Amino acid sequence: MEKDNPILEVTDLRMHFPLRRKCFWKKPTWVRAVDGISFSLAKGETLGLVGESGCGKSSLGRTLIRLFQPTSGTIRMGGEELSTLSGEALRKSRVHFQMIFQDPFASLNPRITVFDSIAEPIRTHMPHTPKKDLAKRVEDLMEQVGLSPRFLRKYPHEFSGGQRQRVAIARALALNPQLIICDEPISALDVSIQAQILNLLASLQKERGLSYLFIAHDLAAVRYISHRIAVMYLGKIVELATETELFQSPQHPYTQALLSAIPVADPRKERTRKRILLRGELPSPIHPPTGCSFHTRCPMAQSICSKEVPPVRQVSLTHTAVCHFV
Repeated sequence: MEKDNPILEVTDLRMHFPLRRKCFWKKPTWVRAVDGISFSLAKGETLGLVGESGCGKSSLGRTLIRLFQPTSGTIRMGGEELSTLSGEALRKSRVHFQMIFQDPFASLNPRITVFDSIAEPIRTHMPHTPKKDLAKRVEDLMEQVGLSPRFLRKYPHEFSGGQRQRVAIARALALNPQLIICDEPISALDVSIQAQILNLLASLQKERGLSYLFIAHDLAAVRYISHRIAVMYLGKIVELATETELFQSPQHPYTQALLSAIPVADPRKERTRKRILLRGELPSPIHPPTGCSFHTRCPMAQSICSKEVPPVRQVSLTHTAVCHFV
């Protein structure tokens, strides 16, 4: 991993979605899906992103690859500012970053063959590629993801879920990207297939020097594949650390609650271990709490938490947490 020259730098990124007003004279209401996020990602590194449903993980991933126009903040990839690009400039920049979606069946066009699905980005961005070279490139991609080239003329419905996800990975690799956003790529698969896909992603990263933003709610999967892990709550990153630091010394109460929910294989320890149960529901991103966004559910909350936004505290050189009581 080349940490001195990060491949992706995100600074104070915000993605607020407007809600439709019932009356035109009322002020517009905004959903704060991503609310001031900053991090960097090195070449060859995997950053895991975890958090409960509705915290803004997928919105962040889609904003990074410019499926959404960010409300504010900067996204720099390889020194190029992505947040201000549009039109042809944005289309050309998409060569460097791709996305793998949660549902492989929904992300593949059911009316075209697997060959055309994989070849489509090459035809779009490299229209002058000879047909013979295109066919060889697609066959190589199929073999790299563990599928036989003889399946290329089949349609997505003829594959299993794991095979379809391999096809989606091959399509994401077609343009030799530097960064791949993995938006819960294994959550729709059987447990036995999940491990195979994780191993495939890790192998491809080692061979190609890929960088991943791996979005998931499965902490075990995130721990297996990630070098660093960011914990997200209500549109904000509340803790960021290496995999070892986060699991051995979690600092934020929300991270501690998430880790306490992981079951232990030993039945005796499972019966006696202490779990941290959060009270209440995830607040609405339309009207987030004042001060610390987690204070309405935090077992450690005090009066200062509802009044003042906590600072980012440096636990170590590779470990930060946003809490008054780190």
